[in-house]
Amino acid sequence: MAMKLVKKTAEYSIYQRGDERYAVKGANKKAINGDDKVAVLLAEELIKAPAAAKPAEEAPAEEPVAEADAEAAAEDAPAADAE
Repeated sequence: MAMKLVKKTAEYSIYQRGDERYAVKGANKKAINGDDKVAVLLAEELIKAPAAAKPAEEAPAEEPVAEADAEAAAEDAPAADAE
């Protein structure tokens, strides 16, 4: 698969791979990965940041239910020991 050059700056080059994903190489021709790669692609507006607000709202809603279940289980356990 050949990679197509999307943008080249003094610090990095961005390529689009055959599977439509992006590769980022630094000025030293080494691959840039992880958070640094995401930061470059976000800055160039080639990718969009995931909506982190929605999962964060769902998680607290689930925690009180889990705590209530744990409390109910704790209340049942002493009663079983007393018998």
